[in-house]
Amino acid sequence: MLHQVIETLNSRVALRARYDNFIGGDWVAPVDGQYFDNISPITGKPVCQIARSQAADIELALDAAHKAKDAWGNTSPAQRAALLNKIADRMADNLELIAAVETIDNGKPIRETRAADIPLAIDHFRYFAACIRAQEGSLSELDHDTVAYHFHEPLGVVGDHPVELPDPHGGVEARARNRRRQLRCDEACRADAHVDHGADGRDRRYPAARRA
Repeated sequence: MLHQVIETLNSRVALRARYDNFIGGDWVAPVDGQYFDNISPITGKPVCQIARSQAADIELALDAAHKAKDAWGNTSPAQRAALLNKIADRMADNLELIAAVETIDNGKPIRETRAADIPLAIDHFRYFAACIRAQEGSLSELDHDTVAYHFHEPLGVVGDHPVELPDPHGGVEARARNRRRQLRCDEACRADAHVDHGADGRDRRYPAARRA
C-alpha cells in the first residue's frame, strides 16, 4: 500500500530534496544554513531535508507578518471569507496528494489522513470563512449609567500550527476574525469622549454615548 501511495505522490509532484522556510511569499534559506533530515516513521529513512530554524528565522517571519498585518486588517470580511474558501478549494482539489504527503511525513494510515486530517482542515477553513460573514459588533446597556460598545478590530500577528491539528482556536480563526474590544462609557464620559487604552499602548478616542 505504501508503495502505491509513494508512486501516486511521485506521479503528481516531485518532493524536493531540501525545503527552505516560506516567508513573505518566498522560499528563504535558514539564516545559519542548518537543515535536518525529515525521517518518515513508515520506512525510517529520510524523505527530504527541512530548514532548522532559529530565533533569527523567526524574526524574519515576524517581520513579514507585521508588514502584511495592516493590509490584511483593512481587508473586508467578504474578501477574507473568499480567500479562506479559496484555500479550502485548493486543498479539496488536491486532497489525495496532501493526504499522501501527510501519511509519509507522520506515519498515519492513509485512511486517516484522507478521511479525517485533511478533510477536517478543509472544513475549518470553510467554517471560519462563514463565521466572518456573520460576525457583528454590538452595543449593550450594562446599567443605567454604563454602556458597552463591542468593536471588532485587527488583533495583530499570531502563531499558527501544523495542518494535522486543525484546532478551531488556532491559526484559521486568527486569519478569519478581528478582535473584540469592549469600551465602557459611564456617566462621567458622556459629556466628552471615551478614551480606550488599547493593548498596543495607543489611546483611541470615541464619541461619547448618548442615551435616547
